[in-house]
Amino acid sequence: MKRIVTLIAVGLLALPSLALAEDAPLSEVAYILNTFSFLISGVLVMWMAAGFGMLEAGLVRSKNVATICLKNISLFGIAGILYYLVGYNLMYSGVDGGYIGSFGLWGADDAAALAGDYAAGYAAGSDWFFQMVFCGAACSVVSGCVAERIKLWPFLIFCVVLTGIIYPIQGSWVWGGGWLSEMGFSDYAGSTLVHSVGGWAALTGAIILGARKGKYGKDGKITPFPGSNLTLATLGTFILWMGWFGFNGGSALALGSAGSAIEQSNVYINTNLAACGGMIAAMIMVQVLYKKVDVTMALNGALAGLVSITAGPAAPAPGVAILIGAVGGVLVVLAVPFFDKLKIDDVVGALSVHLVCGIWGTLAVPISNSETSFVTQLIGVAAIGVFVIVTSAIVWLAVKYTVGLRVSEEEEYQGCDLAEIGMEAYPYFQGRNIN
Repeated sequence: MKRIVTLIAVGLLALPSLALAEDAPLSEVAYILNTFSFLISGVLVMWMAAGFGMLEAGLVRSKNVATICLKNISLFGIAGILYYLVGYNLMYSGVDGGYIGSFGLWGADDAAALAGDYAAGYAAGSDWFFQMVFCGAACSVVSGCVAERIKLWPFLIFCVVLTGIIYPIQGSWVWGGGWLSEMGFSDYAGSTLVHSVGGWAALTGAIILGARKGKYGKDGKITPFPGSNLTLATLGTFILWMGWFGFNGGSALALGSAGSAIEQSNVYINTNLAACGGMIAAMIMVQVLYKKVDVTMALNGALAGLVSITAGPAAPAPGVAILIGAVGGVLVVLAVPFFDKLKIDDVVGALSVHLVCGIWGTLAVPISNSETSFVTQLIGVAAIGVFVIVTSAIVWLAVKYTVGLRVSEEEEYQGCDLAEIGMEAYPYFQGRNIN
């Protein structure tokens, strides 16, 4: 008991040092709190991988559930390895206002902190971990969009390039101190750098891959393919919602002062309220248009609000955050049938949520942040969009004309679970081949 009291007393004595002026040396306690924020926020963002997995498992048909689960966990493994091998340095090492970092393995350098100099602000490994899980999140966006007709290994080949090359290079333009950062482009936690990037890559892949058989008829009829388990999809949405507090909150990049603690608190509040606004707005919109509320639209409405606020969650007042999220919810309801009319088959609504709302959220930043401009935000959205479309198309086409992208029509009807991996998520369900 005495030891606990002593530790508390030491902590209380150290707290005043957290409020030092910006030009004062960073305290060890502030260094520890900043590091802890990165680590625990990174864990929450990793938890989002489970959310993506459960959401997609619930929205694909039962004959493809095991495959989508495998894709979601394996792409996270790929993201971790590639971000270590090449991704982090491409994104952060030696960008200096330019277009790309350097090639090479990431390595931690904490010698100064171990010697008592805490000017770095946080442990190097905590930063790497936090940035890596963001890389995995961008890749997760793609898997749901192109589900039910893409081969496993060709998809994972694309994930290698996306996580190791495409994502880090465009990320260096902003978060790595590159040319867009120099222009004043602002994306707090990645409405564009993470979500729209995944969306552009998914859009390109969906177009090149083509729609699922029977989805679009010659007479313009659209055949709905209901998901296998709305319970799982709802659970996945709740997990993503919870993980988003780490996604946006951890992007404050500090917890070692009263100011940073207040900022994180504001980010948490705005993140939550934007999700609430997006969900309720989507529900109302669907009720008005279709006379019944669609559960999947409500789920995607919440996610739309989350994506929309991600570019600027620190500055808005709570009421503004609700409105930003609500616009995202309305956009999702309009975007889903829009992509269907274009015969772009998006199994889980990833394009509507992550691409459309990622763009909206990025362009909405100047509403509450006077240091940004609409023109600069638009330039950033367009530049990153063009880069991702071109590079993704090269990779998708290269894979298509070498090892192939699609399963055969017979395998698609049978389901990717049996055709690709030889096992099913629901082996006792007799109706697996419906649709």
